[in-house]
Amino acid sequence: MLSFFRSKKHLPLKTLTADIHSHLLPGLDDGVRDFQEALTIIRIFKEKGYKKLITTPHIMSDTYRNNAETISNKLEELRKVMTEERISLQVDAAAEYYLDETLIQQLHSNQTLLTFGNNYLLFETNYLSEPFQLKDFIFQLLTKGYKPILAHPERYQYLLDDFKKIEDLWHRGVLFQLNMLSLVGFYGKPTQLLAQKLIGLGWVNFLGSDFHNPIQASHLAGIQENKFYRRAIELPLLNYTL
Repeated sequence: MLSFFRSKKHLPLKTLTADIHSHLLPGLDDGVRDFQEALTIIRIFKEKGYKKLITTPHIMSDTYRNNAETISNKLEELRKVMTEERISLQVDAAAEYYLDETLIQQLHSNQTLLTFGNNYLLFETNYLSEPFQLKDFIFQLLTKGYKPILAHPERYQYLLDDFKKIEDLWHRGVLFQLNMLSLVGFYGKPTQLLAQKLIGLGWVNFLGSDFHNPIQASHLAGIQENKFYRRAIELPLLNYTL
């Protein structure tokens, strides 16, 4: 009978085993510099109980001109190195799209975009100001059957400045992916506070690492002890469905 009255805090925590945002393919963007750095990060994930990583190189027309072929080829190289090093962990790839004219043209011309899971598409925007195409872009994605995920909404200055813009995106059906590093203040206090607020509201669909290098990945152990991380993993995160 006494077990019925135990505090919820003593119950076992859920375990996050899938990550949906990282930059582990060397030479494609501002992520890892080589396969050794990628392996270092992958080993950290494995030690913490992760079973699946979806790595997401930037696609940005002016800077990172990646596509399905370049990403697939580099992914196969990484998998080969992992096999040689006897590292057993599932690594797949999608992309982190930057909202620009090239992406909009690809969408309008019905080019196949890189997704994962249930047709989830990860995208980011300009950090300082809201893109004028944002609302129409979201509408077009939803119309074409994509499920848009806004990467790290807590980091954009235009959302930090106006919470109503976040409310609008949420009610339009945009999914939110929170960066785990935001929870420990890695990007600054305002971002940390907004991340905490989103968790409190339950407005978090995915947690992602957004790891670019082993230094960032070294924070994973501390993140897992963070009280807001512990609250976040009790939410019905879509990570658990992957």
